[in-house]
Amino acid sequence: MENLTPSFVKIIEWKMLDKRKFFPLSMLSSFSVRCTLYPLTLIKTQLQVQIRNDVYTGLIDAACKIYQREGPRGLYKGFWISSMQIFSGVFYISTYEGVRHLLSKYDTGERAKSLVAGGCASLVGQTLIVPFDVISQHAMVLGMGKLNPLGIENKQNQNRMRISLDIAKAILQKDGFRGFYRGYVASLMAYVPSSAIWWTFYHLYQDNLINILPPNVSHLFIQCVAGTMGGFSSTLITNPLDIIRARIQVQRLDSIPLAFRLLWIEENSLKKRFKLLFKGLSARLLQSAAFSFSIILGYESIKRLSIQEEYKHLVRW
Repeated sequence: MENLTPSFVKIIEWKMLDKRKFFPLSMLSSFSVRCTLYPLTLIKTQLQVQIRNDVYTGLIDAACKIYQREGPRGLYKGFWISSMQIFSGVFYISTYEGVRHLLSKYDTGERAKSLVAGGCASLVGQTLIVPFDVISQHAMVLGMGKLNPLGIENKQNQNRMRISLDIAKAILQKDGFRGFYRGYVASLMAYVPSSAIWWTFYHLYQDNLINILPPNVSHLFIQCVAGTMGGFSSTLITNPLDIIRARIQVQRLDSIPLAFRLLWIEENSLKKRFKLLFKGLSARLLQSAAFSFSIILGYESIKRLSIQEEYKHLVRW
């Protein structure tokens, strides 16, 4: 049988799952992870869109200043609108697993399946989530220095849903419906390769770790480590694209070349310009590692809990 070792199945395939269990458990797991790690997303975004280092000098400085200025609520600005990603996540994982299942019929290699399926999944997910992403990122940078391109008033203790609605209304008035898809192409350029690379590295690292570690090591632990390593690898490769995407969406820029040109002229030396490629990288690496570990821990555990009875004997925790 494909994907089997002598004692267990390395990849729990789509056809093995009870979807009635998998989908609700997957949404609950996704929401829990996003709720826990959202502050890292907010800090990463603020670091990426600041001009030079005019507001924060780094990850720790940003976390401390936001907490001192706004308290715990400040670390969750834009969270509720961003949490809509749990619904796009259902379509993301369904597309990923569905494309893998389809490619299995053509005897495609595991890494090729992961690469193609990961890219297709991100294409579907980003198409659904970009409008919510645009709104949440504007909410994230409210109160951050002079950066407020929509002119939204930032009041202390203002209702978060009210802020999100005000942002959506301002975008609609200034740009029409197209404003909700500002940076869509940049998002695809950042996240489609990132997703494809992440899944490819995930299965690559998993296979190699299984080969070099003792057979009594937990398979779930190996998958979590492989996911974390995959997150580091994909983040290092795609970080410049994510910076461009954030700048276009938050600063309401019209094109990728314009965003890059403005980034380039912010600094006046080649050394500093080279560092632009790494803006927010420490926060994004930490976010990516934490997300990758947590998502894989939840995703692979839920797959084990949702597996059909006839396949349970093939699974190793």
